[in-house]
Amino acid sequence: MRFEILGPAKVVGDDGAPVSLGGPRVRGLLTLLALDAGRVVGAEHLVDHLYGERPPEGVANALQSQVSRLRRALGRDRIEFHPAGYRLAADPEDVDARRFERLAGEGRRALAAGDARQAARLLREALELWRGRPLADVPRAEAAAAGLAELRLAAVEDRVQAELELGRHRELAAELRQLTAAHPLRERLHAQLMRALYGSGRQAEALAVYQEARRLLGEELGVEPGAELSAAQLAVLRAEPALGPAAGVSRQGVRAQLTSFVGRSEELSQVGTRLRANRLVTLIGTGGAGKTRLAMETAERAGGDVCVVELAPVTDGADVPKAALAALDLHDALLSGPERPMVDPVARLTAALAGRELLLVLDNCEHLVAAVAELADRLLAACPGLRVLATSREALGITGESILPVAPLRLPPSGAPNPLDYPAVRLFADRAAAVRPGFVVGEDDLARVVSVCRALDGLPLAIELAAARLRTLSVADVADRLDDRFRLLARGSRTALPRHQTLRAVVAWSWDLLDESEQLLAARLTVFVNGATPAAAERVCGLPEETLFALAEKSLVEVVDGRYRMLETIRAYCAERLAEAGETEAMREAHAVHYAELVAEADPHLRRSEQLEWLALLDDESDDMIAAVRWAAQSGRGELGLRLLANAACYWWMRGHRQASARLAHELLATMPLGAPDGLEEEYTLSVLVAAWSGEPDDALRGPLDGLRHSFVSDYMPAKLEFLTMMRSMFTGPPGDVDVVLALLKSSSGSLPPWQRALTTCGVAFMLQDAGEPEEARAEFERALAIFRELGERWGITLVLAGLGDLAFEQGDHATAHALAEQTLQVSRELGSLPDMAESLCRGADAVSRMGDLAAARAGYLRAAELSRRAGSGDTMAWAQLGLGEVAMLHGEVDQARACLAQAEDACPDGWYSMHTIRERIRDGREALARLVSER
Repeated sequence: MRFEILGPAKVVGDDGAPVSLGGPRVRGLLTLLALDAGRVVGAEHLVDHLYGERPPEGVANALQSQVSRLRRALGRDRIEFHPAGYRLAADPEDVDARRFERLAGEGRRALAAGDARQAARLLREALELWRGRPLADVPRAEAAAAGLAELRLAAVEDRVQAELELGRHRELAAELRQLTAAHPLRERLHAQLMRALYGSGRQAEALAVYQEARRLLGEELGVEPGAELSAAQLAVLRAEPALGPAAGVSRQGVRAQLTSFVGRSEELSQVGTRLRANRLVTLIGTGGAGKTRLAMETAERAGGDVCVVELAPVTDGADVPKAALAALDLHDALLSGPERPMVDPVARLTAALAGRELLLVLDNCEHLVAAVAELADRLLAACPGLRVLATSREALGITGESILPVAPLRLPPSGAPNPLDYPAVRLFADRAAAVRPGFVVGEDDLARVVSVCRALDGLPLAIELAAARLRTLSVADVADRLDDRFRLLARGSRTALPRHQTLRAVVAWSWDLLDESEQLLAARLTVFVNGATPAAAERVCGLPEETLFALAEKSLVEVVDGRYRMLETIRAYCAERLAEAGETEAMREAHAVHYAELVAEADPHLRRSEQLEWLALLDDESDDMIAAVRWAAQSGRGELGLRLLANAACYWWMRGHRQASARLAHELLATMPLGAPDGLEEEYTLSVLVAAWSGEPDDALRGPLDGLRHSFVSDYMPAKLEFLTMMRSMFTGPPGDVDVVLALLKSSSGSLPPWQRALTTCGVAFMLQDAGEPEEARAEFERALAIFRELGERWGITLVLAGLGDLAFEQGDHATAHALAEQTLQVSRELGSLPDMAESLCRGADAVSRMGDLAAARAGYLRAAELSRRAGSGDTMAWAQLGLGEVAMLHGEVDQARACLAQAEDACPDGWYSMHTIRERIRDGREALARLVSER
């Protein structure tokens, strides 16, 4: 565990998750124990700091209560009792305050020993541990908190001194202005500010700092400046070289940044770690991801010599060594005559760098990868003190290269409590405030800002361009216009590279670096909504997998869990290129055909033991399946859409996507006013039933639905789509004559597939149950259950367990009914079906309600209602609200019962046979409620 007290008390578990501590007294107790981790802290000391000089009566018990709460949070072994007090059993190194003290001390010693680079690293690491006011949860620890604050300020001064030794005068001047304003009587800070200003070429300002400091000291304390500040003034007057960067430190091409560095502290640390372990590190990522800025920040913080080589203006690979020579200020020597040969640029570089310790930053290498790779390889082999940091959209591809992908900034997930904690949103807020003074992201704009950042994939450059538009547009205007993002984000910094001035230019630069086959695949790949597997991309796009891998290497696509995805901004640009080529419709058709074939292949597997694997596979493809059906509807390809929808129906049902699939079926059927195409009668019927599940049958569906209610028994055995058997019975119920169905089942038992036979057997069991023959029904349920278990088909198992539970419930065996509902819930969780989980919860709640545990029943119904709401499932919502209404009536809560029954009636789907029991219970509930009101 890690204990953090340099700010509000916080504990982080071994798994990296925060540990919930509880109230302020518990956090205060933890702070006091952590401050002396590993040592016994007296009870009197704890009482004094937690309760003050006049503790309440019974304070010993109160302290013991807080200790008990802390033990529950951390584990009993963490807090040890001793006769003299209590002890936190933790290594002091696990407490941020103690770790800070160690690191600050090591940094101070490194500075005294002359190792400025090591000192700066240690001191930055120490200061990064601070999160706010130390010991914030202990109101009576002023002395200890002040001591820590003093140590922090001393560490800041040491860190500034180390970075001055490394030549970071320009970067430190602004920070030191703020520090001297906050601590006007700290002479060391004034001396450091003088050095920073002098080292930046601002001698007059440095002397003015001395005069101001002298005035403050005289007015406030009546003293003259001390030895350090006086020595700094004399050194400035004498222009002593010691005031400048440490001898030999050169920082060529490292530009001071004009904007804050947001959200990349972890990546910055990673780059530093990689560079210490490897001599060649390449930052790769898509355009606009922030590779250059990350490299520049690394260069600013690097100790020793640094040289930045900007390769964007270089167009010929042969000129790469010359660009490096120019950046190093190694100009061509004057020739004494025509007989003197030109020296090879690489040889000159090698000679110049052979004896130096240098970090060489090669920025924007993607259009010159081969030439840069060759140069880096030769220089690294010949110059042992050289380290290279490259930025590119693809790796250099040489031995010893350490590749570090630079991803877009992190975005807040849905429902995040504070989106401003996430770097993408913070960057937008920071850049927006720069162009519109006083701008803050308020509650009204927060959701829109998040949507803007998400639509722009978290790309820093795109977010900065969007924030810049707030000079003339509102946040709502920016969010509304992102459909035309390339037109909206067309005004960047005039001094930026041309390819960084607009969003279109950023993506166009990457596009132009692709060869013809890569451009063709990049354009065609845009028909996929959720990315593609290599096999799917090759099948739909007609190009080999190797081309897809090349796009990944060039950062045009990213690989996530085996799928190759495009960022939305890149996808929008490539989709324009697909339209220009006139291939959009052809590729969308190829995409839809592929998914029609996939769902047709997958459908039978969904009702076998391998169903979880196939469900997971279709989860990855679900968005593309929906897009394919929607395209078929919009483009008049109704037959293709029917095959897609019908074969996907079982998947959508098992996964609980019933309302979404119903809306999709409505869209498709609306384009087919003439009814079922020849040969696709089953597909059409199943699509009608999928649409009807929404409970909103329109005029176009009423005719087909009425026809289904009058079907013959033989129609229950479809020839192609066995899932149609289940869906039809859900709507129409089983045929009225159980003997006819039994006869049909026996006559066809050899020809029916196992799943259809199990489902029909289960249907017979339900019919026998309705006919009042429970034992015969139980026998049929058991037969069906045996077949489903042999198949390994979990949804069928839930169906049978639900039937057996209903039998037990009807016979008054509510304990067995509840146990079966729990089994059903567990299997439904394996399937991941929210509606089936909600139904199981309702069945369990029905059982415990009859057992008298109304609190457990209400909890079950509430949970079922929440799952139903998330799934958009009207049938289970009706059941859950009905149950809540019944519980409310038993408590005499008339108004609550009336409201719940009304919600149940509104949610109950019309027409479905499977809901007839719920509708009867709603009617019974209304009658019972009326009697309850009249009796009052």
